[in-house]
Amino acid sequence: MIRTTLVGLALLAGMSAIQAQPFGKLLPKTPGIVSYTMRDSFSKDVPGTLDKIKAWGITDIEFSGLFGKTAPELRALLDQRGLKCSSYGVSYDAIDQKPDSILQNAQALGVKYIRIGSIPHKSAATLEMMQKAADVFNRFGKLAHEKGMMFCYHNHGFEFQPYENGTLFDYLVKQTNPEYVGYEMDVTWTYLPGQDPAALLLKYPNGSGLFI
Repeated sequence: MIRTTLVGLALLAGMSAIQAQPFGKLLPKTPGIVSYTMRDSFSKDVPGTLDKIKAWGITDIEFSGLFGKTAPELRALLDQRGLKCSSYGVSYDAIDQKPDSILQNAQALGVKYIRIGSIPHKSAATLEMMQKAADVFNRFGKLAHEKGMMFCYHNHGFEFQPYENGTLFDYLVKQTNPEYVGYEMDVTWTYLPGQDPAALLLKYPNGSGLFI
């Protein structure tokens, strides 16, 4: 599987073009940025924010929304600046209830990945919640795969409830088809619930390769 590293850091918001250089042997390419980092700026001025990001030497963006633009309009703004959107963030309800619309937007943006950042919950994760999520993930992931894209889930910590000899996150990974479903590790929201991000990577080495 083609592996891409997409790192969203608030630190990038103050980065100069000189600073946006290759990160050495581990990260030979300049990391990308998540639109959420620049959400206030994007909500006011999409073209101007893209110009700022380009000036930092960053060319890869994961968009968590369209910021009032249509997908073709946003793609045109990116193309005009030599930028790309490699990952498109949407909601759980969107992939469950309107998958065709999401896939159409993703194709217009030219992304490799479609990801969601949470599973609806008002309490700690439950087995029933993960069972339903696995079904939704596998179904949408298959549709994305057929369009040449990979669906990924971005963890936010609540999934690491103890379950059997592991956690409910482990259960979710085991219940999803790795051909259709990948995982974008949020390093912070893996560490804060008491998990070891490095150990999790070793445990599941064939994830999507996306990190934030």
